[in-house]
Amino acid sequence: MTTLPVSLPRARVTLPRVLLSEWTKLRSVRSTLWSFFAALVMTVGFPVLFSFVVRSHWSHMSPREQADRHPLDVALVGTHIAQLAIGVLGVLVISAEYSTGMIRASMTAVPRRLPVLWAKTAVFAVVTFVLLLPAVLLAFYLSQTIFRAHHILEISFTHPGVARTVVAGALYLALVGVFALGLGAIVRNTAGGIATFAGILFVIPPLLLLLPSSWDNAISPYLPSNAGESMFTLAPGSHSLSPWAGFAVFLGYAAASIAFAAALLLRRDT
Repeated sequence: MTTLPVSLPRARVTLPRVLLSEWTKLRSVRSTLWSFFAALVMTVGFPVLFSFVVRSHWSHMSPREQADRHPLDVALVGTHIAQLAIGVLGVLVISAEYSTGMIRASMTAVPRRLPVLWAKTAVFAVVTFVLLLPAVLLAFYLSQTIFRAHHILEISFTHPGVARTVVAGALYLALVGVFALGLGAIVRNTAGGIATFAGILFVIPPLLLLLPSSWDNAISPYLPSNAGESMFTLAPGSHSLSPWAGFAVFLGYAAASIAFAAALLLRRDT
């Protein structure tokens, strides 16, 4: 007697299921754990280190040097450094699937393709923000604990603009991750994606210093790194964007990278 094969009903592809799939992939990759660990250590560790250095040298600083130090600059110095780890991970989140060929399985499971990109972006952005917000808050309170012991550079979390600035530091890192993820999806290569990300955020801004100052002052505020960093600046300079304007510009860069990646995803073969 011949037994006919039983066809199992195929589960319907829904956004919650795609989100769960991307969350499973993100947390099961070793590079994710190491990159987030590095970002957390840098976000908290560097402010603590800088706080001790400033405190120990405070009495030897000139009045001008003391006036140039701001407690939030010290508390958020780790955010500037942690963006490298988050950016590299953002590229890897998508480029690693292309390098291993796993992207074909993802697109076979989700034939419409775009939900995979939306889910990757949403999961990575939310996880980055949720993990790094406590780290940024901890960096602020630890640096203030060190400063208050010597009654220098004291500022309250309830001081106007401080809470917004600290939370914006974590939001900036989440947007850095989204921007890098979009670049990784566009380039589809880990080395190329990381090089592109590093070039845009770390190489181009210093090069503009070679231009006439009027050009530099007109262009620099709208670069991704400068616009994003103005998000978590309590008092932006005269040639910097306001925090909300910087947020809008940097959000536009992140959205543009994802939109361009989505357009290419629909046109390319996997």
